Amino acid sequence: MPSSHAHEIDLAFAGNHELRKRVHAAIDQTPTQSTLFRDISAYMLSQASQPSSEPTTKKRKLEDANGAQSAAPAPAPAASSLTSAATKAWRQYPGTSFSLPQRKKYTLELVGNKDGGVRALGADGSVEFSIAWTNVDQVFCLPVPEKAKRQHNFIVLPILGDGLSPGTDLREASPPEPIVWTFEEATGKNIVEGEDPGPGPMAEAIDHCLMQAATGKAVIFPDADQFESAIPQSHRKGEKAYHVKGHRGSKEGYLFFTSAGILWGFKKPLAFFDFASVTAVSYTNVLRNTFNLVITTQTGDIEFGMIDQADFNGINEYVQKHGLQDASMAATRRAQKLNVNPPKEKENGADGTAAVEPDHGLTELQRAEMQLQDMEDDEEDEEDYDPGSEGESEGSGSDSDDEDGEGYEGGQGEEYDEDDEEGAEGEEVET
Repeated sequence: MPSSHAHEIDLAFAGNHELRKRVHAAIDQTPTQSTLFRDISAYMLSQASQPSSEPTTKKRKLEDANGAQSAAPAPAPAASSLTSAATKAWRQYPGTSFSLPQRKKYTLELVGNKDGGVRALGADGSVEFSIAWTNVDQVFCLPVPEKAKRQHNFIVLPILGDGLSPGTDLREASPPEPIVWTFEEATGKNIVEGEDPGPGPMAEAIDHCLMQAATGKAVIFPDADQFESAIPQSHRKGEKAYHVKGHRGSKEGYLFFTSAGILWGFKKPLAFFDFASVTAVSYTNVLRNTFNLVITTQTGDIEFGMIDQADFNGINEYVQKHGLQDASMAATRRAQKLNVNPPKEKENGADGTAAVEPDHGLTELQRAEMQLQDMEDDEEDEEDYDPGSEGESEGSGSDSDDEDGEGYEGGQGEEYDEDDEEGAEGEEVET
């Protein structure tokens, strides 16, 4: 289903979040019904926009049982005041540069009530796109890397708009899109005395709206306690960086390791990995200067390549801090997010074998060294194995086995003779 059709549906059912989810779920299950739902949505929007046949100042009068006249009940409000340009905004920011879902300048508005949200108005005053506060999953304020002037991107992620949810890769059912706009800090003569030139006041305004809507959310800023890049910022010396440059396929972008999860931005497709969605994290193509980061979710693996080796330790510390390498914690994190009872930990595996202890605190190189050491230990155990200990010295007196090593796993016949020289003391080997 084209994104314009999905936008019509979102507008028509914006006032009823649960019903809108059911409509999208029905389209996901039966894509052929998308046209029907689009037509219904278009009709609903057209009816909402038509002016009343009666003057707005005229009131219908009804006679009560005593013959007295009283005003008729007021008409029901529109399905969503957020999509109506007539609804006044609590805060307005003209000339805001948006990059998602459209790259254009609009007037940013924050509608500060329980049924409000964030929206963008075009030059004619019409609402181009919007997200209700109750539909917001997360809001981030992150610095834009590699810019001479300080800029920050506000990212409003809708529920099911993380780029990872099942079905988001199906074009028939377009997921809700994030909204991204840029805030440029005031400099020089544009700085107003006594006012914060940074994004703080805008973030506080958003926090106020989120609190009014009782979402339990707040704007998330980068935190050095979570992650701080080890690579100096050449364009602004002494300033901390919170991003990691990488590639997703052929597209270059940035990874941010925040208190709520890992965000990949800022171009399409945006992706957000909250802790509950991550099944495992691993590293591949670990070279002297670069390595790749693989994030595994329920829907598959997503690999980010060409990450600078200087940030390996910082990323690995973040991964260990949040237990993202331990696949056994993934179900528990998801249960906590959904507020259900987490699965009980089993002492043994499903096949009755002892559960493997997680290797927290190990780098990929250390893990590989441990695996290699385990393999060498296994080989030594096989070489030290004394067949006579089980009551039979099968093959110990064979003419051919001692010469070419046949009969011993790995073909290490000569090493076996040397290692077992003391253990075979007293035995006579025929030649």
